[in-house]
Amino acid sequence: MNDLAGKHIVLGLTGGIACYKAAELCRGLVKEGATVQVVMTEASEQFITPVTMQALSGRSVYSSQWDTREANNMAHINLSRQADAILVAPCSADFLAKLVHGGAGDLLSLMCLARPIERVPLLLAPAMNREMWAHPATQRNLQQASADGATILGVGSGFQACGETGDGRMLEAQELLEDVVAFLQPKLLAGRKVVVTAGPTFEALDPIRGITNHSSGKMGFAIARAAREAGADVALIAGPVSLATPRGVRRIDVQSARDMLAATTAATPQADIFIATAAVADWRPATQSEAKIKKDGSGAAPTLAFIENPDILATVARSDRARSGALFCVGFAAESHDLLKHARAKRERKGIPLLVGNIGPLTFGQDDNQMLLVDAQGEQELPRAAKIVLARQLVAEIARRLPR
Repeated sequence: MNDLAGKHIVLGLTGGIACYKAAELCRGLVKEGATVQVVMTEASEQFITPVTMQALSGRSVYSSQWDTREANNMAHINLSRQADAILVAPCSADFLAKLVHGGAGDLLSLMCLARPIERVPLLLAPAMNREMWAHPATQRNLQQASADGATILGVGSGFQACGETGDGRMLEAQELLEDVVAFLQPKLLAGRKVVVTAGPTFEALDPIRGITNHSSGKMGFAIARAAREAGADVALIAGPVSLATPRGVRRIDVQSARDMLAATTAATPQADIFIATAAVADWRPATQSEAKIKKDGSGAAPTLAFIENPDILATVARSDRARSGALFCVGFAAESHDLLKHARAKRERKGIPLLVGNIGPLTFGQDDNQMLLVDAQGEQELPRAAKIVLARQLVAEIARRLPR
């Protein structure tokens, strides 16, 4: 899977120690299938060499507006017209100020000014000392650059090369890579609010043990990422899993089915879409011991009683907003056999417009999956693929079914 296949990215480097991260970013962009044209300012060459960036990008680096390699001597025109996006990483405080005031004293700033604004987006990854970042002039410049059409990718916080700690660090290469991929995805859910549940629940038996299942949460996390890439405001309600939160997604961690129900009913009244991906435990122990249940040496196992957990999807689907169509509900069915039969029955039982079926043992913990979409019109198979690929396909299917 190459998320940036066919894309041509101009990667601009300005002066700053964060140029070392630009090397990893360049490598990541290439690995995702993009062609990368590096353009460096004179200041950036004090921190990393053009030879390094040429080796990583596989293309000659440009740094001068007078570069004679271009037959018409117009590198600023030619390079900007070829780009699907211009990404300046790192973007120094000085270069940001230059952009805001329309400066064009070097090739990179000239390209940014000469680019067709409506066709070639400009993405800025600021990098500077914490005091420079907080300075009113920098904050004004950020606001003006955004108003002029640039996309500000934000900054990280932590230890800085100067020895101080605070905001202003350039985001890590992987974070920037995810942001670029997300930026270039179609915005099929722009302006929508999405709630996704993911992972298993854990139903405690005592302070040590409990009942759970094999769900890894990977499918739900991929769906949350895909919805965010599509422009949605995403809340991810996650059971106990060890997965990194997708960029730009608001995460709410829960343990039990009752915890997940409380978080879901709090989040869905403001949502447009609810995607119930979580593998919620159907039952929980009727009682929870306050101390670990110990063996007594008799060989007799403890007697356990269970009570049914609340049905989160059915609860949301019965709400007034879901019944009126204001909240579009999507359910998941993880089955061991007879997938079509069980998926059809579950969709009818829950009273939802769309249900996604899969065979649990073939997907739990895996990085890929295959899906069966079931709605009132019939069934549609999504062949086995990486979960993020299927998540984007599912988001497109949901967007197509939403009321206009």
